[in-house]
Amino acid sequence: MYAVIKTGGKQYRVATDETITVEKLEGAAGDKVAFAEVLMLGDGESVTLGAPTVAGAKVEGEIVAQGRADKVLVFKKKRRQNYRRKNGHRQHETLVKITGISA
Repeated sequence: MYAVIKTGGKQYRVATDETITVEKLEGAAGDKVAFAEVLMLGDGESVTLGAPTVAGAKVEGEIVAQGRADKVLVFKKKRRQNYRRKNGHRQHETLVKITGISA
């Protein structure tokens, strides 16, 4: 069984015992987390679509770790103007292991 969930403005296809990286969620490692915005459920041949979410469906997970993504460099330049700006950014992220999908 798999599901499509929405968290942090993005959509993820998840299945039981998968580990996904999502935008930062509050909590420490070992805490339980539940995703209520389930957009689609699939089980072999049958697919249940939500309008916009599937009523009563829930995906449960456990926070494995809190961390930060790789650094992204932002470089701005205007030619012949002696204008250069260099900046970096590291996004906060959470590693979540999916423990269960209920319809």
